[in-house]
Amino acid sequence: MITMGAHRLRLILIIAAAALVLGVGTTAALAAFAGPVGSRRAAPPGTPSPWSCAAPELTGTVVDVTLADMGGMMMGPGMMGPGMMGPGMMGPGWNRQYAPGTPANTPWPGGFPWPGMGMMRVVLNPSTVPAGTVSFRVRNTGMMIHEMTVLALAAGFLPGQLAIDANGQVDESGALAHAERTCGEGEGDGILPGSISWTTVTLAPGRYEVLCNIAGHYGAGMYTQLDVVANR
Repeated sequence: MITMGAHRLRLILIIAAAALVLGVGTTAALAAFAGPVGSRRAAPPGTPSPWSCAAPELTGTVVDVTLADMGGMMMGPGMMGPGMMGPGMMGPGWNRQYAPGTPANTPWPGGFPWPGMGMMRVVLNPSTVPAGTVSFRVRNTGMMIHEMTVLALAAGFLPGQLAIDANGQVDESGALAHAERTCGEGEGDGILPGSISWTTVTLAPGRYEVLCNIAGHYGAGMYTQLDVVANR
């Protein structure tokens, strides 16, 4: 019995030591990858950090544009969870296969109008500006890549009524401005989460639609109206 007890004790000590070594090694590996608690791993040299960039001094009237999605909202103060990014949680239609020419305000099967119910948003501050030079300072507060495009609103149209093609995008061939470069100005590959982009354009009096044209995002509610009024 004494021999058996000693053998078991020895096995327990060996297992405990192995677990300790494994735990220390794993912790060290994670620390090397993630860095200190609360920090982010440094990007390769020459890569702009989306967590620290800022727009330069902008000219004209400055419009702050916020691009938001469910992930960013869920990770905000007082919220819990990883954003719940599955189909349906981004709002009806965010990854729908659209029929060519489908307007964004087409009722969802079952009678629910899916734009406006989506968990993606474009918010402007201010939403009315004087005609002339307008600068857009665009911040992506969500957890997905977004972008900003400005189009003139045709007479009789409201935001969200542009035809959506089979790829889930709208025709932006007449775009007046883009802000879609991470930590930079103008066109690019999209604004990374937590980062900003900016652009400056001259706008005449009228109504404009400000939207995100990444596939599926317009249909998920990423559009709003900018009013440009004549100077008095």
